[in-house]
Order: sequence, then structure tokens, then C-alpha cells
Amino acid sequence: MTGASRGRETTVYTDGACSGNPGPGGWAWAVPGGPFASGAAARSTNQRMEITAAYEAVRALAGRLEVVSDSTYVVNCFRDRWHEGWVKRGWTNARKQPVANRDLWEPFVTLVLDRGDVTFRWVKGHSGDPMNDVVDRLAVEAALTQEARTGTRTPGPDELGPIEGPAGPCAGRDARLPAGRLVLVTGHRPPELGGYHDNPTAGGVRRRLVEILGAKAELHPDLVVLSGLALGAEQLGAEAADEVGVPLVAVQPYPGPERVWPEAARRRYAELVRGAAAVVLLERKEPGSNQKAGAALARRDAWLARNADEAIVVWDGRDPSVGRLVRTLESHLGDEVWIVTP
Repeated sequence: MTGASRGRETTVYTDGACSGNPGPGGWAWAVPGGPFASGAAARSTNQRMEITAAYEAVRALAGRLEVVSDSTYVVNCFRDRWHEGWVKRGWTNARKQPVANRDLWEPFVTLVLDRGDVTFRWVKGHSGDPMNDVVDRLAVEAALTQEARTGTRTPGPDELGPIEGPAGPCAGRDARLPAGRLVLVTGHRPPELGGYHDNPTAGGVRRRLVEILGAKAELHPDLVVLSGLALGAEQLGAEAADEVGVPLVAVQPYPGPERVWPEAARRRYAELVRGAAAVVLLERKEPGSNQKAGAALARRDAWLARNADEAIVVWDGRDPSVGRLVRTLESHLGDEVWIVTP
């Protein structure tokens, strides 16, 4: 078997990622210089993806195996024999509560014990370990695209998706985005902004966004507006950016998201895309159903939250769907979330 080895032992690196927690997830494993695989889950958690990554590696690779993970949750289960207490207590923890993620842990533990040739080692994440970076980027790519990858040779840096780094401006930013301070503008759709045509409510929001973006541009000359260009607040933000001369990055969840819109709305969308300084396409395939389109939009929102440095949200304080988006943004951006009341 190819890969890094000591004697006949193969070393495999594993990692998991989530866009939001819970949210769209991805997992990956890779043998240095050898095979690799990644996969996705529409809705998962960081812990479940970490477990899945290691489990899939053990399932796929025969012979003596060392699993290297930056998850203490995975490594300590085997190194410190947590699983022995779980099994002894009938899959409850020390507090006599059901073990979380038992549906993943039980078959994984059984497999490792049956094999008897698997060891685990912890590595600090984002510490410069090249293979930890490889599986991190594969897992993040799978979470964002919801597509699996496999191969017989470890991908090189140019073949990998974005880096998952620590929080902060430009850290872990998608490589397709320009330099500068990225401000996301999002919020209500047309029904809460007075309708689908120009009206006093939408006009008032647009003027307020012009004021805010103009002030921010004075503080940050490198300001860039991120927008998914959905009808409502997102397009108003794009129009405000154009008025104050701030570059716009149009983020498309998949090809042709505007196809189901009225003709006038499609034309306006096309104008905004043409005027953008950059366009980022997140998924190459157009979804085949409304349910899949909704899932793709949720992945887009998670991607936006991960890549923005701050956000302006048009929200009346009542709509629950926008409220959930606000909480997601606050979990990523902290105090850098600004609310505009229509």
C-alpha cells in the first residue's frame, strides 16, 4: 500500500468540517502520497464529521493503520478508552445520559476492536502540518460543494478548495474572493419590503444602505460588498454599493438561480451581475427540485457567513428566518453584525 509508513504501518490523516454547526458537513481522509477520499452530509455537526472521517478511513484501508486527527473527541475515545465505559454502562456516559452520536460510534468502535491493528494520534489543527491542511481543505470543500472526491494520489495545493483557518479578517477566506474588507448585505425578501416593485419602504432601505456603506468606505477604503443578489435586501445592497462606488462581489449559489423570477427581475439580476467586480459560483450543478434549491441556498448563506468580515442585515426584529440568519452571522462575526430596520 502506498503512503507514509513505519514498517508495514500506514498513516492516514482525517478531518471533518461544517458550514455552521449544525449545517452542511464534509469529511475527508488522505494517505501521504497515496489515496484519499472525501464526502458530504446535507446537515451534520463538526463532531459527526470528525467521527465519519476516521471511520471511513478505517473502513477503506487494510493492514496496520495509524489514524492522525486534530479531534481530541476522536483520538481520546480510543487512546483513553472512553468506549470501554460507554459499553459497560450500556452506551451511557458518566452522567448516565445516552452517548452522543452513538449511531456512528458503535459501528466504528466495533470495527476498530475487531481489527486490533488501528492506533490513533492527535495533531494540532492549523499548525502547519501539510497533511492536516490537505484533509482540512478537502473536508471544507466537501461541506461547501456537497460533492465527494476520491483518488489514488494526494491532491496538490492547486487542486484543493479553500483553507479553513481561525476566525478574523481574511483568515480562511475562499481564494476566489478579492482582498479587502468584505461586508455582506442581506435580509428581508420583497414581501417585507413593500412588494416586488419600487416603493417607499424599499427606497428608504436603499437610502439607509447608501449612508452606511458610504460611511464604512471612508473608514475602510478597501471595502467590498458581498451579495447573493436575491430579491429584496440583497439587491438593494448591491444597488447601494454601486451608488457609493464600492466594488461588488456577486455570489451565485448555483447556475441560473433567477430562472424562476419574472422577466423584469431577471433583467435586473443580469445587470447587477455584469456590473460586479467578481462573480463566485459556489456549486456547478443546478438543483433538480425546490427542496434541493433550498438546501443550496442554506449552504450559500453558511459560505457567506464564513467569508464575510462584517454584515449588514435588513431585519424587522420579528421574521424568524431572518432572525436565524442573524444568529448564524453573530456566531461567526460577533459584534460585526449591524441591523437595519425597514
